Amino acid sequence: MRPIIAMLLSMAFTMADARSIAPVGVLHDVAFDQYSSLSSVGELRARLFSPLTVRRLGATSSPQAQTIDLAREHFDLYVPKRTPQTGYGVLVFIPPWDNAVVPPQWIDALDRHGLIFVSAAKSGNDANVMERREPLALLAAYNVQKKYPVDTSRIYVGGFSGGSRVAERLALAYADLFRGALLNAGSDPIGTHEIPLPATDRFERFQTSSRLVYFTGKDDAHHLDMDRRSQDSMRAWCVFDLASVVVPWSGHETPGAAAFGRALDALDEHQPADPEKLAACRVRYTSELKDDIDQTRALMLKGNRAESTSRLLKIDARFGGLAAPYFDSAN
Repeated sequence: MRPIIAMLLSMAFTMADARSIAPVGVLHDVAFDQYSSLSSVGELRARLFSPLTVRRLGATSSPQAQTIDLAREHFDLYVPKRTPQTGYGVLVFIPPWDNAVVPPQWIDALDRHGLIFVSAAKSGNDANVMERREPLALLAAYNVQKKYPVDTSRIYVGGFSGGSRVAERLALAYADLFRGALLNAGSDPIGTHEIPLPATDRFERFQTSSRLVYFTGKDDAHHLDMDRRSQDSMRAWCVFDLASVVVPWSGHETPGAAAFGRALDALDEHQPADPEKLAACRVRYTSELKDDIDQTRALMLKGNRAESTSRLLKIDARFGGLAAPYFDSAN
């Protein structure tokens, strides 16, 4: 009996350690083959569009379809040689350029933080956001988890310039996957038609579990102003776990080793929101939403179709998924 037990134990340990023998270091042109429901057409629509936009688009004939053919895609990775005791962290990076590149000056900081870096090819600013950039980032996160032991509390999304703005959208819509975002010289206000708020449960998770680091050159005035407007919007919507890393003597450019290291330090310094402050903030916007809905219903009852429709569209743009239960009850 003992040899059989020993053999079974050996098999179990071999299966548990299978991911630990995956290749490490800088890896070019990596192919993935695992799909996730998170990157399906239906899921992307449901999470990234406002409720009325989803209704206007109508039901898709194949909600589980994927817009990405992984057999045609390639990714670049950097995997630290030492596996952290709790598993690797992951930084999914969305570039503005077309090539998948691991910036060599960032490797020491990735080693220090035990972070796997992964970036997709053909995911630059010219690529379609909904059909390529967002699903590629989601599939990168999913496949890295399949190949390596990962600490799910340290899965982050980030990007540079236009890629950073896409990363912000994903961090907001997929707070159940990404626990923070590194926004390098690119950000936007939330609660708009372009970046609608998610459903209440996901948004509350974003408020409590996501860390956002704004990371921009001191001489990049335009993007520093974008950061300020984005941060003001976050705080107005009760998102308080924010940090800003301003890089001295730097414009709109890929940051160096020291600055990148400081940004990763900030990303790992999660600061839980004060419960009373968060609760009071949520009461405020919930009350504002209810007032807007009540006023719109009053206009509907008076037969003022044009004005009530206009107000509904504004509610949809501002409150996004938070307003979905009210829209559903109106049917």
